[in-house]
Amino acid sequence: MSPDSRDTDAAAAAAAIARGDDAYERIRHDVLTCVIMPGAIVSEAELMRRYDIARTSCRVALVRLVHEGFARAIPRQGYRISPITLADVEEIFNLRAQLEPMAARLACGNVDTELLQRLDEACEAPHAHEPIGHQIEWFLHTNRKFHLTIAAASGNARLYRTLAGLMDDMARLVSLGFGVQGIRPRIEHDHRAIISAFVRGDAASAEALARQHIETFLRQTKEHVFASLSASGTWLPYFSIADLRR
Repeated sequence: MSPDSRDTDAAAAAAAIARGDDAYERIRHDVLTCVIMPGAIVSEAELMRRYDIARTSCRVALVRLVHEGFARAIPRQGYRISPITLADVEEIFNLRAQLEPMAARLACGNVDTELLQRLDEACEAPHAHEPIGHQIEWFLHTNRKFHLTIAAASGNARLYRTLAGLMDDMARLVSLGFGVQGIRPRIEHDHRAIISAFVRGDAASAEALARQHIETFLRQTKEHVFASLSASGTWLPYFSIADLRR
């Protein structure tokens, strides 16, 4: 094989990988933001038409989504987007309630409070006049950066990676609960209180406020997710995991 042929093959392979990555990012975005609703069954042909992608790119994207737990192959039907239940809400928030207060305590004295202030301000101001879908997307983007800035400042890489995954799971909860209901989350005061604790160097307060923030947001999210599931015809008892274990 000539050098020119090898270069051509390498370029073609790189282009195929890039197309697969692009298909994955676009489909994943729509799964996380509930443009593709939880529980929906989609086919390769449908996704190829919708995203104007080739079969190979579509399969690459779906394999990655299955690996991440966002979809499951259904023989002779296609792929089912992983549903969301109230148990999912409980599990995700329970993990956050354990990990984020610890991250806040460890981050105290290390976190960039000016960056947190800018992210908190960005959460609301730029897109308040936009349609609710755009507001939710912007909230998800800035809220993720806010919380992961704290996680990064904890100095614990495994803690950061775990929380990054939880924030992806959170995106679907927020999109289903608040986006479908046409309501924007209101948690800015919680963020400001956490920032104030960091500015004071009060690790105990930062830890307690982070836990309180998550508990407050759990109540809001569970209420709106339940409303969205009910509106979509999904029957689901309003039980927590703890209730079911009693």
